[in-house]
Amino acid sequence: MLDIPSQLLGGFAVALQPMNLFWALVGCALGTAVGVLPGIGPALTIALLMPVTAHVEPTSAFIMFAGILYGALYGGSTTSILLNTPGESGTVMTALEGNRMARQGRGAAALATAALGSFVAGTVGTLALSFLAPTIAELAFFFGPEDYFALMMLSFTAVAVVMGRSLVRGLTALFFGLALGTIGIDAQTGQARMVFGRLELLDGVSFTVVLVALFAVGEALYVAGHSRRIPAAPNPLAGGRWMTRQDWRRSWKPWLRGSLLGFPIGALPAGGTEIPTFLSYALERRLSRHPEEFGHGAIEGVAGPEAANNAAAAGILVPLLTLGLPSTATAAVLLAAFQNYGLQPGPMLFDTNPELLWGLIASLYIGNLILLVLNLPLVGVWVRLLLLPRHYIYGGIIVFALVGVWGASTSWMDLALMCGLGLIGYVARVHDFPIAPVLIGLILGPQAEIQLRRALAVGQGDWHVLIGTPTAATLLVLALLVLVLPPLLARVRARKKPAPADSAG
Repeated sequence: MLDIPSQLLGGFAVALQPMNLFWALVGCALGTAVGVLPGIGPALTIALLMPVTAHVEPTSAFIMFAGILYGALYGGSTTSILLNTPGESGTVMTALEGNRMARQGRGAAALATAALGSFVAGTVGTLALSFLAPTIAELAFFFGPEDYFALMMLSFTAVAVVMGRSLVRGLTALFFGLALGTIGIDAQTGQARMVFGRLELLDGVSFTVVLVALFAVGEALYVAGHSRRIPAAPNPLAGGRWMTRQDWRRSWKPWLRGSLLGFPIGALPAGGTEIPTFLSYALERRLSRHPEEFGHGAIEGVAGPEAANNAAAAGILVPLLTLGLPSTATAAVLLAAFQNYGLQPGPMLFDTNPELLWGLIASLYIGNLILLVLNLPLVGVWVRLLLLPRHYIYGGIIVFALVGVWGASTSWMDLALMCGLGLIGYVARVHDFPIAPVLIGLILGPQAEIQLRRALAVGQGDWHVLIGTPTAATLLVLALLVLVLPPLLARVRARKKPAPADSAG
């Protein structure tokens, strides 16, 4: 592998080509618009565009997808601050202080610190991705099938525990995804499984169909059924559009702390963007010289979590690009997009497709700059998108989903699956079942099965081979702890809770 600076320079030569710059601009603008519109995330947008971009050159397509990912994180802060409606789960903490700042007439400062913090954190996270990802990819060459299987088991348990409001909900969603992954022809034996006599299912269930159904159809049905409960009261942007000198002094340290906190947590299996934003908010509240302002519009409570959110977004690309392991729904969609182009993310990708990979990484630097230019002066434009009636937005999404799924396969079975799984997505939304474990179970389940079979074949059927290396044993122990510790700790806390004093008769 060549030295990283020269590889990165080659990536910039790819990303700065006029056509790739155009796709980066399209992705950033579309991602920002998607982030501003509540309920529509980057995972859904990329899934809807996958059939449309089937004939686009892979490097250009992934540069656009990366722009959508980063742009959605930028745009999500706008609706969180102005409407107290997080567009993404990672912007929940931004809404706590940002919306209170907007109510005090300081929405411009909140939006500016969010945009600048996103730029700083995105740049720091991309730098870390550039220099750490190749090293991690080289270490992955030492992984055996039992190590990969153990790593996937850790991903399964972590996703089920972290992304579900309860362990039962998370595991139910995970096992549903694993069940969908068993449909089709077994890659090793050639036997048809769970097809129920339908030839259309021999190739398995399309990941794009599942994703569009659970996100687009399920969310549209939910909005249609609960539209009266969802107020649409836009809060127009007022005042100036910049930060004071004091705002700068109070923001730059939280930007750096949030960046350093977000990237390593985002790089963990199932780290995601939620955990680092919560930790960043708690850290800034503890370190702030103005703790009394928290809960009433402290700018540190916007700057830190927003930086952690964007740094974590760069972090989630590390396990995806180096090990082929998605840790969020968006990462799972990107993995499916790679597979649609006949590519498999992992250590070999750095050697077999360096132009695509380094072009993608270099485009993150360029996309960050484009997003800063888009978001600072055009905040008022993005806010106006919130004036669109939601039934028009989701009606358009349903039409786009139908056209995209039909255009990709021209299969009535895929349309029927999309409608049926859309109803399941609606039920999951109503009863608060997470969607990400379904997607990760569907896409990683077959890979985990292959690695398990390979390990058992090497060990001649001896199950002890699964803990035959220190790496595999450690990862499996961690997976068990992730599964067992949260309910145990909850029981301990419940027992330590003081019993209510009996009232005097």
